[in-house]
Amino acid sequence: MTLVDDATRRMLAGLYGAPDRFYRGMAHVKALLGLAEAHCAALADREAVEAAIWFHDAIYDSRRTDNEAKSADLARDRLKGACDPLRLDRIASMITATATHVPPDFAEPAARADAMLFLDMDLAILGAPPAVFDAYEQATRKEYGWVDDATWVLGRSRVLRGFLERARIFRTAAFHQAYEQQARANIALSLRRLAGGGQGDAP
Repeated sequence: MTLVDDATRRMLAGLYGAPDRFYRGMAHVKALLGLAEAHCAALADREAVEAAIWFHDAIYDSRRTDNEAKSADLARDRLKGACDPLRLDRIASMITATATHVPPDFAEPAARADAMLFLDMDLAILGAPPAVFDAYEQATRKEYGWVDDATWVLGRSRVLRGFLERARIFRTAAFHQAYEQQARANIALSLRRLAGGGQGDAP
């Protein structure tokens, strides 16, 4: 039995189809579901990861800082009859972890591995080919259209430098090998654009 039933998918598709979703829409969800399919052999609980994918950006307002927590709350409400409480806690924790992209401290190694892979999937766009990354930047900038350029440059530069300062952007071996080098090149270019007055990426 799938955790996310058809009615819930329709409800979520409606949320992701809001007119202010330029990046965090259904195309993003489908991209992550595709990555989950491609890496299904590495997932201990594929359905839990897919549920986290469906819900992780369900609630989104670029003016707020509690989107991940509210998305996790929505998942708890919609999935409470579909799985046991411990599994639901893991799903909610994966969702809230997208705020920092630091894996939850799960006791079970398999659950922690699933969370790391899920978070790497969410960051895979950073290591996309330059043209795809540029389209992502343009789309996400629109989601923060209310932010003035000076604030944008300061905030986004801080976030991007935070990624570059990590020993590894991607925590799993597969994603590190596939995306790390390109992600660092993309981010470095975005920082140069921001320093030069370009719009760069979204905070």
